[in-house]
Amino acid sequence: MLAKVSSCALIGLDGATVEVEVDISAGMAGLTIVGLPDAAVNESKERVRSAIRNSGFAWPNKRITVNLAPADIRKEGPAYDLPIAVGVLAASQQIWPDGLEDALFIGELSLDGTLRHTAGILPAASFARASGFRAIFLPAADAPEAALVEDIQVMPVRDLAQLVGHLQGLEPIAPYQDQHGLDAEPPPYAVDFADIRGQEHVKRALEIAVSGGHNVLMVGPPGAGKTLLARAMPSIMPALTIDEALEVTKIYSVAGLLPPDEPLIRHRPFRAPHHTISYAGLVGGGHWPRPGEISLAHKGVLFLDEMPEFGQRVLEVLREPLESKRILLARSTTTLAFPADFILVGAMNPCPCGYYGDPVKECTCSMHLIQRYQKRLSGPLLDRIDIHLHVPRVEYEKLSADRQGEPSAVVRQRVERARQIQRERFAGTHLSTNADMGPSEIQRYCRLDEAGRALMKAAVQQLHLSARAYHRTLKLARTIADLAGAEHIAPAHLAEAIQYRTQLML
Repeated sequence: MLAKVSSCALIGLDGATVEVEVDISAGMAGLTIVGLPDAAVNESKERVRSAIRNSGFAWPNKRITVNLAPADIRKEGPAYDLPIAVGVLAASQQIWPDGLEDALFIGELSLDGTLRHTAGILPAASFARASGFRAIFLPAADAPEAALVEDIQVMPVRDLAQLVGHLQGLEPIAPYQDQHGLDAEPPPYAVDFADIRGQEHVKRALEIAVSGGHNVLMVGPPGAGKTLLARAMPSIMPALTIDEALEVTKIYSVAGLLPPDEPLIRHRPFRAPHHTISYAGLVGGGHWPRPGEISLAHKGVLFLDEMPEFGQRVLEVLREPLESKRILLARSTTTLAFPADFILVGAMNPCPCGYYGDPVKECTCSMHLIQRYQKRLSGPLLDRIDIHLHVPRVEYEKLSADRQGEPSAVVRQRVERARQIQRERFAGTHLSTNADMGPSEIQRYCRLDEAGRALMKAAVQQLHLSARAYHRTLKLARTIADLAGAEHIAPAHLAEAIQYRTQLML
């Protein structure tokens, strides 16, 4: 007898229908899986056989053929255990296949028949709704994640026996009701601006960076607070919208990094990979590509501490995503696009010993060594960084002062007002921040008066700004004007933007 059960394959962040066809016929007993399965799918033979037997059902002692259609899409992972088990039970007439046509099944089986957590539930649920399925059957532990998708019944399954009881009409499974809610309060931030002593000019620059989506490079001696300042940045960023939160959560779900107790990512991501990270770890990849750190930082911050210590190839691959806000991964079988709309924050010492230019501790590096160290960051990459900051050591009086700095909540209010101005400005377009503007938008929204043009001309000549740096300076000035609530860019706004464009390298 032939039975058909619907499941889902993930291609990047998108889903595709997989029809699990199970045929039981006379012949030598055994289970064969066809349809371009990977090793994890092939291993489901043993998991499904043991799960069916340990759940109190009979394993057909016949020839069983499982086809995962379409055959030209590679199937990977253990998510096909559940649909294969349901197909085997339906084909052997231990359950009737009625009611399976408009439902999607996904989940990994344990040997005792219980269902384990499965990665990629949120995009699978989104695909099921878009494809017109009435319900999705999945592990009970993943039900809160799937319930973020509206207009589809989420059926939490504890084990295979419970699912069979539901399909036979003996013990119906109640659809999961979302208990978290999309509007729940996010958890507190780990670091607040109020906890950081001194560095007021750096805080100002980071506020500008967050307001307009600009990239930052901080240069200073060890222990000056560069890492702490970077870790405080998410606390001044606007809260994720529902659409942004779902988009970020989908990426983490596919990567298998979604916290088990929090089905929805509520804070903007902060990713700080170690400098030993590989090329594929940063941009994504693998035989079947998975999101890398730049995609995990989508709508948040990618922090590269000790930036010159990263491999040259690893750093240079950032150049395209910083412009296009996405990463294309081409393989022999497919080309996948992952989102990569992040703020790049780099931190580095001015030299290998860390104390070049420090007024207190003397540098022990030769000039040749300093130049070679700084040249690890290429000119094209530095050209894409809008704000260059010197972070000096903090004086004792500021460190020991009892008075706290301005709280992140106050800074965040100013940032949100600036972002609101940008949302109104770019309404009806694909742009969201000033950093996203192209040449046509710059010409329209970044007009300068006569004094501003004279100042910009002098900056281009003296600082040898490239065309890209020229446009990025105008966008940065537009953000500074938005923070001030100004309709037009004044010379003071432009002067501050030019100050941040002054690179601190030799």
